[in-house]
Amino acid sequence: MKVDKKALIRWKVYLDRSKMYIGYINLFMMVTIFLGAIKNTGIGKFLIENVYVAIPVLIILFIFFALLLGYWDSRLGIRSEEMRNLSSQNPIQMEILDTIRRIKEEQEILIEKINELKKSN
Repeated sequence: MKVDKKALIRWKVYLDRSKMYIGYINLFMMVTIFLGAIKNTGIGKFLIENVYVAIPVLIILFIFFALLLGYWDSRLGIRSEEMRNLSSQNPIQMEILDTIRRIKEEQEILIEKINELKKSN
């Protein structure tokens, strides 16, 4: 049985891209379950009675905490470190990086030779 590697990789990319959207659905389901679980508590009754105030406040709080988490992630460099580790395992990206390094080294050698030629003239 022959496996089409390109098709498998394409499917994996599609699945990876869909994770974000599945995360939104998962968040909505968790909020729904959470609200269902607290509806008989004092806080739940308050939220249900004041739904037109509670929903905008909860959305604003969610956005604030999401931005705060994103800021912490950027500040600590967790995502960038993750991407660096992933790219170091990608042979195509490593080949590109090696080529760029080689070009820079050759460029520096050429610049030195040009400067030597200018000085000798």
